[in-house]
Amino acid sequence: MVHSAYDSFQLLTDCPTKIDAIESYGSKLLLGCSDGSLRIYVSDSSGADRSPPSDPHALRKEPYALERTVAGFSKKPLISMEVLESRELLLSLSESIAFHRLPNLETIAVITKAKGANVYSWDDRRGFLCFARQKRVCIFRHDGGRGFVEVKDFGVPDTVKSMSWCGENICLGIRKEYMILNATNGALSEVFSSGKIAPPLVVALPSGELILGKENIGVFVDQNGKLLQADRICWSEAPAVVVIQKPYAIALFPRRVEIRSLRVPYPLIQTIVLPGARRLTKSNNAVVVALEKSVYGLFPVPLGAQIVQLTASGNFEEALALCKLLPPEDASLRAAKEGSIHIRYAHYLFDNGCYEEAMEHFLASQVDITYVLSLYQSIVLPKTTAVPEPEKLVDLSLDAPQLSRGSSGMSDDLETFLPQLAESDENSALEYKKMSHNTLMALIKFLQKKRYSIVEKAAAEGTEEVVLDAVGDSFTSSRFKKSNKGRGNVPINSAAREMAAILDTALLQALLLTGQSSAAVELLKGLNYCDAKICEEILHKGHHYAALLELYRSNSMHREALTLLHQLVEESKSNQLQAEPIQKFSPEAIIEYLKPLCGTDPMLVLEFSMLVLESCPTQTIELFLSGNIPADLVNSYLKQHAPNMQGRYLELMLAMNENGISGNLQNEMVQIYLSEVLEWYSELSAQQIWDEKAYSPTRKKLLSALESISGYSPEALLKRLPPDALFEERASLLGKMNQHELALSLYVHKLNVPELALAYCDRVYESSVHQPPAKSSGNIYLTLLQIYLNPQKTTKNFEKRITNLVSSPNASIPKISSATSFKGRGGRKKIASIEGAEDMRISPSNTDSSRSDGDADAEESNEEGGSSIMLDQVLDLLSRRWDRINGAQALRLLPRETKLQNLLPFLGPLLKKSSEAYRNFSVIKSLRQSENLQVKDELYNQRKAVVKISSDSMCSLCNKKLGTSVFAVYPNGTTLVHFVCFRDSQSMKAVSKVSQLRKR
Repeated sequence: MVHSAYDSFQLLTDCPTKIDAIESYGSKLLLGCSDGSLRIYVSDSSGADRSPPSDPHALRKEPYALERTVAGFSKKPLISMEVLESRELLLSLSESIAFHRLPNLETIAVITKAKGANVYSWDDRRGFLCFARQKRVCIFRHDGGRGFVEVKDFGVPDTVKSMSWCGENICLGIRKEYMILNATNGALSEVFSSGKIAPPLVVALPSGELILGKENIGVFVDQNGKLLQADRICWSEAPAVVVIQKPYAIALFPRRVEIRSLRVPYPLIQTIVLPGARRLTKSNNAVVVALEKSVYGLFPVPLGAQIVQLTASGNFEEALALCKLLPPEDASLRAAKEGSIHIRYAHYLFDNGCYEEAMEHFLASQVDITYVLSLYQSIVLPKTTAVPEPEKLVDLSLDAPQLSRGSSGMSDDLETFLPQLAESDENSALEYKKMSHNTLMALIKFLQKKRYSIVEKAAAEGTEEVVLDAVGDSFTSSRFKKSNKGRGNVPINSAAREMAAILDTALLQALLLTGQSSAAVELLKGLNYCDAKICEEILHKGHHYAALLELYRSNSMHREALTLLHQLVEESKSNQLQAEPIQKFSPEAIIEYLKPLCGTDPMLVLEFSMLVLESCPTQTIELFLSGNIPADLVNSYLKQHAPNMQGRYLELMLAMNENGISGNLQNEMVQIYLSEVLEWYSELSAQQIWDEKAYSPTRKKLLSALESISGYSPEALLKRLPPDALFEERASLLGKMNQHELALSLYVHKLNVPELALAYCDRVYESSVHQPPAKSSGNIYLTLLQIYLNPQKTTKNFEKRITNLVSSPNASIPKISSATSFKGRGGRKKIASIEGAEDMRISPSNTDSSRSDGDADAEESNEEGGSSIMLDQVLDLLSRRWDRINGAQALRLLPRETKLQNLLPFLGPLLKKSSEAYRNFSVIKSLRQSENLQVKDELYNQRKAVVKISSDSMCSLCNKKLGTSVFAVYPNGTTLVHFVCFRDSQSMKAVSKVSQLRKR
């Protein structure tokens, strides 16, 4: 016997006649005796005890005495009887089936067709009665009054020994078989056999399902006879009768009564020895057992007492099942009992090595997580102000020893938690290690299931504090609080967040101790409340650097994280790693860590980006650009801390984002290049090996920057150049200052590279194509021609002019216009463009009789003792750029002795182009004249329009006939008005316009 579910009490003894049937009605007992009488018994104290019973319709645990006897109740001994409480009827089966009104036992109906019936079943919900007689099954329906109406009558293969309603069908026990009878059409379907020895037994469950007896086994089936589950309820032998009183099934045997649980695996709960037991029935609150001449009542032990018994005996599953049967009004008691049982059961399972099952019950008990963590001395928890002692959490009167834990000891590996064992106890140590691993795995699952609700509550408190801080309700207190992501070591005055910190700290340690480093990293990547100090020490000792970095990140300890990351990168480079293998870290890891910090802490980003700028310059500059860090700030920081990388940063930034670099930074980059070139020049000059045509990589960058960018100050750079070197750079700077003549002079006379001069002219000309004519530099080639034709004039006082230009930035040489005046013997002469046909003027005197400007320049140069002109370069320039040079002006510059044959490469295509332009303009002129004639013709045609005035013609303004008055016609040719009306309307429009203007 597991526990006492029922208390046996003898209700009456020494019945004068043998008891054949028994039933209870309220608090009374109805006994059907073998002499056909019905004896009614009541509680012996009902007459003397005036106090009202707790339940007047329940049997009492008291001796019963005879109230009255109804002799001749039935002609033959009763086979069975049943009280129909909902209809206040007593159904009895003897030679037939009779119904009597309760409580006065007035006969209501007798079903004569049931004569010879041996078994019946009543469906109280629908008021249907089915009974078996010989090989027939009949169905009657109670009409609600005093009669019954026959509904169906079906034939069956053999005599029915047991039957029960199952929904709309009837389950029959025939011979050794079970069958389902369709109550609508009488169709039979076999279920299975009932065995060879025991008769069939059909027991209806409150849920509508059935238990079918097969020898000593009870099989569960549904209303259609299909098996419900593989488990079976096994009795000690085949029972005669089975009644159901939740949560138990009570079976009657010749010498005893067995009580079994209806929970799988249907264990035996209690055995009550009652020799000679013959009948078994249930009442509202008890089970009644009839012997031959005595009656016993089996009264349920209160659920609370049963739960205590089961818990004390270690049958926790049964105790928890009984807790669910406690009435709803005892919800608090039920919760307390369930929690207590779950905790005791969890301790029992934990002590027996069932760690996961133990954690499931700890979880169901809603016990505080600190209570469970007290079982794990290896887990270090943060010290908080709201954690109670474990023994104060629940008061269970446990026999188990009190558990305690330390919160100061800490270890970094599972091995340190093993007991101090001798070398001969290696097997014990391995077993202990396995047990510790299993306990920690169970703890992880427990904490993960608890985590969602605890972290959600902690996050909600944090959100509420942020809102209060935003509106200023908790300004003072917020100074001592930190946000969810920046907790650090600041105390958290929140019970929910304290609990979350305990949980996450314990979970992280459990994951590490079981070798789940990746899971620990994932925990730290999300929202977590791990105690930074404890977890930092554990992770550092265990070399869990990836997890440690995530811990720093989640607690906004970025400086510590970057310092550690830099250390790991250096160790990876030098291969000075720990004895055990650890993850290698590259400089890119620092850049990835810095990316989210660009918007929040740019100075920290700049500080630690210096560590990887040399090894990963491109990625670092991409970091600066993607993080939107101000370029001036980056440049100034580099200038102070990494000047050797300043130029690299600026040039990479310019290459990646040409429009994103300011003029100041462009000037800074050019200054850096120039400084390096000047240093290189000084070294070569000191060695007297300087060559103007030598190009270092930095000088190439400088020349490219001078040409491609425009944000620098050319005047400032020009001052830094040496007077006797770096002429190409000087020329580029003079070009930026629009000093084209000086720049070209440098290319021609200092560098002696006409190709550079021509390339310079090409750049200037192409840049001026899209400029307005006033700002264009179309005569740049003429300037080069002058330099070629008059070398002495262009080189005269060359250095002095540059010096004056540098010393006086505001004074500049006037720009060459598109119609430049040249001084000759005949005074100032304006040269017209030969390409413009509409402006072209041909004067024989200008081309034949007058001297050229080149002659005048030649005379001046001869007078001054200058060198000869560079005629070959002039002819080459004219032949290569004839389409860009004003032909008339170029011819006036050439000396008279120039041979016409040498000018053929220039004049041939030029004249061809001019004549072609002349023809094109002539065609255009003819087309315009033709168009003009067409328009005049259309005008004349429009003026020839005829307007017919009749006697019916009306004025559109005054609606009067025109008659012979002067009239006007609108342009559409159909609207006619008096001329006077038209004039008046025009005057009114003029007046209205004037008034509107005055209003404005």
